[in-house]
Amino acid sequence: MSFTDADPPAPPPVPPVPVLLRPGSAAAARALCVPADPDPVPLRTPGGGGEGSAGGEGSVGGEGSAGGEGSVGGEGSAGGGGSAGGEQPDHRLSGGPAGGGLSSGGGLSSDGGLSSGGGLSSGGGLSSGEGLSSDGGLSSDGGLSSDGGLSSDGGTGVSPQAGVSPQAGVSPQAGVSLRTGVHSRLTALVLTGRHPPSDPELQQVLRVLKELRFTVTSRAYAETSNTLRTGVTGWSLVMCLSTSERSCLRRISFTHLAANQRVNLLPAVMEAFSDAGGGLCVFYTRSHLSGTQFPMRPEACGSTNQKPPLPADSPSPGGAPPPALVAMVNVYVLVTSVKPLTSFLHDLSVVTTNQEQRGRPTQLAHFLQHTLGPHSSHDALRQIKRVIGEVLLAAVSTNQEQTSSRCVLCFQLLTFTLLFSGSITPVVVQVDTDLTFSALSEEAFEGPISRDRILEDTLHFLHLSSAETQYGGCTGTYGICLSEDEFLLLLQFQRQMKTPSAFQLVYPSSSSSSSPSSSPSPSSSSSPLLLSDLLIRISRHYELQRNQSSRIKETEQTNQNAGGSNGTGVCVDPRLRQLYLSPPLALTPPFSPSVREYRAEVTFDLLTVRVRPEPMSSACRAHLDQHLGPSMAVFPLALGDSSIIILVTGGKEPVVMATYSVQVTRDSRPSLPMFGDHVTCSFLQDCGLVVHPGLPCGLQPFIRTLSPPLTCSSGHHPGVWVVPCLTCSDNRTCDWREVTWQPDGCYHPQVSPPLLQACLTDRKVLFIGDSTNRGMMYFLLERVNSSLQVWGRSHDLQVYEHLNQDRTLVSYYYYPRFWEDKDQRPTFRQSLLQLIHRSRPLVNSKQTVLVVGGVQWLKVDHLRTVREVLDRESLSDVLVVVKSLGMGFHLPVDGIRSLSLREIQDLYRQNQDIITAAKHHGYEAIDTFSITMGRFRDFLQGRCACHFHQVEKSSRPSDPITASRTTPELQSDAQHQEKEAWPRASTYHVRGPVNQVYSEILLSRLCPRNT
Repeated sequence: MSFTDADPPAPPPVPPVPVLLRPGSAAAARALCVPADPDPVPLRTPGGGGEGSAGGEGSVGGEGSAGGEGSVGGEGSAGGGGSAGGEQPDHRLSGGPAGGGLSSGGGLSSDGGLSSGGGLSSGGGLSSGEGLSSDGGLSSDGGLSSDGGLSSDGGTGVSPQAGVSPQAGVSPQAGVSLRTGVHSRLTALVLTGRHPPSDPELQQVLRVLKELRFTVTSRAYAETSNTLRTGVTGWSLVMCLSTSERSCLRRISFTHLAANQRVNLLPAVMEAFSDAGGGLCVFYTRSHLSGTQFPMRPEACGSTNQKPPLPADSPSPGGAPPPALVAMVNVYVLVTSVKPLTSFLHDLSVVTTNQEQRGRPTQLAHFLQHTLGPHSSHDALRQIKRVIGEVLLAAVSTNQEQTSSRCVLCFQLLTFTLLFSGSITPVVVQVDTDLTFSALSEEAFEGPISRDRILEDTLHFLHLSSAETQYGGCTGTYGICLSEDEFLLLLQFQRQMKTPSAFQLVYPSSSSSSSPSSSPSPSSSSSPLLLSDLLIRISRHYELQRNQSSRIKETEQTNQNAGGSNGTGVCVDPRLRQLYLSPPLALTPPFSPSVREYRAEVTFDLLTVRVRPEPMSSACRAHLDQHLGPSMAVFPLALGDSSIIILVTGGKEPVVMATYSVQVTRDSRPSLPMFGDHVTCSFLQDCGLVVHPGLPCGLQPFIRTLSPPLTCSSGHHPGVWVVPCLTCSDNRTCDWREVTWQPDGCYHPQVSPPLLQACLTDRKVLFIGDSTNRGMMYFLLERVNSSLQVWGRSHDLQVYEHLNQDRTLVSYYYYPRFWEDKDQRPTFRQSLLQLIHRSRPLVNSKQTVLVVGGVQWLKVDHLRTVREVLDRESLSDVLVVVKSLGMGFHLPVDGIRSLSLREIQDLYRQNQDIITAAKHHGYEAIDTFSITMGRFRDFLQGRCACHFHQVEKSSRPSDPITASRTTPELQSDAQHQEKEAWPRASTYHVRGPVNQVYSEILLSRLCPRNT
């Protein structure tokens, strides 16, 4: 629709400034802002009003004005005598006689609508000759204040004739009203498609809608929704997730939607960017773009499109970075209207270059400034907006004749892939009608986080919870009348432009229409004025405001930096906005910023989870584990319970202000009880981590020898794990509760507690090594002392003197002390000597035992050092037991080293060298690497994933030990012994079947049956 200007007297020239409508009461705030134009453009919007000038009878500020008898805000009417709208119970007026139009509560609200505080007077208002005050608004007695709202003196309304001043451009009038108190009645329907209930995208949509006070229901598809089947009423918003879009387009009647109903799809946009075959965009088939300099490849739509490769970087002298911009950039565009076109650009982007083939989320402006510098980056951003605007305009213009959608407030998010080939002007090579993040280096984790951020920003940006606008129709013979749809669109656009957000305007831009200097002049009063021109005027005003605000902030930041301020705000809201987990975990209760403790259960196969907390306020920081810990990290998930602690801190010197925790329980390997016939299967290594490529992985049929088993002659005798299964081809058919370690052709006898106590009488056992060595020590303490009274994660030297009724001494020294500076750490030789000296007096015989080893630090050289120290200390005849290497550090966990597959395979060879060296020196060796490599998933608490033991408090009898049983006869004998001798009430208990296997081997080497 086009409009023609009327012929009011031309006012003196003033610079373009905004005019807002402000109600006169404190209960109401501002609404529609329309930038002034140099030429007089009196407009009218639906509704009536008298012809009185400002200050006249029944006018703004005069007799019968706001607060007076019969005026707006007065008792019983919305204006002077004869006005429409008495006291309304639901604070709403529809139309009414020519003199009224606003409800008794009408006015302008803070979110851009009409509030309950003001309205239009019955016969007055601002005359067409009323002008702007010197600072851009109407004078105090004219009704509009300097910031564009109604002033306190004239806040009751604007006459339909004058509207906003002759220079302002538009007059929202009495025919438009807002219904108050509708927040509790807003209803949203989310169509989930194939998204499961735990899907992060779905959870984010539900969370944000609930924050906006929507009553939310969800269905899989539009066909299954009773609300959509019975008509178009009963909902305010429909969110169609990515797998339900076709269902929405089929079932939702976009041509019959109510004024304030929204859908997150625009049919014209979906059609324009659909695939006509071979990636050709449909709108290309309906346009005359071929042969023109259009900034888009025709084959840029649909999944069949093939993006072109990045061109090679242009060489530059001296190794300096190339001056040209060569990159593929994904940007995210929000379209809020098709006719006229309005669109916005989100500040998030994903950039790939020849140097970084997989991108990370980054702010578009920051990337451009870092790559091009301040000046060129602004030019490049303008070119990006221009190109996107041109493509969108061309796409929707081909559909405007076929489109009759009533969905004024519908919206759609798009992904534009831009190719920069050495110029700051990009070419569009892909348009997706959804948010896509396939270019991300870690799509599985960063993708949902980026989607959530854009989605949340979008739903807040759209002002979904704003009050509902009502429309009263056009009356009178004035030159410009906005239809209901046009007014709603204008009102929405103004709200979005004045709201600080992550979006910036793409279209309309200041270059989308004629410049102010070429605007219709007073002599060309019949020139048409389009709604898009009004949008441009609004955008110019807010762009000017933002530029001024940016300059002020830059000045303040400069002053703060000069004064030594760190520029950070105060953390006043120490809550988490969201907690991102990859893979997504079903939290109990579901995440909410106000809830601090959560639980989650995961399956046996899930070994790690990535955690990234997002604080509510940018002035707060979220850290994992400790107050200076990382803001994102990968955590190992041990069997049983693992705790993830999140600390929200604030202040220059970080102070913990809130603590969140997630308790994750990882299930044991699923077991199928054996009730009938079964086969025995064996395995040495897991096919998920092939440590020895020359050996088979996974379950293999196990053939048991017919000859009676013999006692193993060493602790490093080769063996395999055996488990009963229905079939060796499927590990889900096994009873993993019965898995045991089976040495080849022999067995390690289990040492009963009475035999162990007798064997260790008057003996001293010295341990030196890391926490895996310490786990074996605690197992021995519990067995020999019938209980484990005291324990701790000791990282120093410990001596346990009162064991086995004061007949046994055990000492332990933690090595290596990796947390100390290298020049401060004691050497292995120094550590061993200190352990020996603290444990004296020692007997130079097998009554003294030295157990040395750890997870992966032990080398052949350490065994030579042991021999040298023992010879020097006259202890060459003591029993030395070498615990070889073990599995660990095989998971990609943040904060610690992580081994590659090649490095793990190298450990296998190192382990064999250590066992060979131990045999050379006459030492016992326990091959813990072979025992642990097939059970690498069975680790317990600890970030290294190397602990196969855990000490826990126990107030009940411990279960009989069964892990090293190999025959029914041995099982029966062991169970009988345990029933007689196992402690009935331990203070602590060492848990872990893998640790139990090699600890039992240690005991069997200390106390062989022939003693």
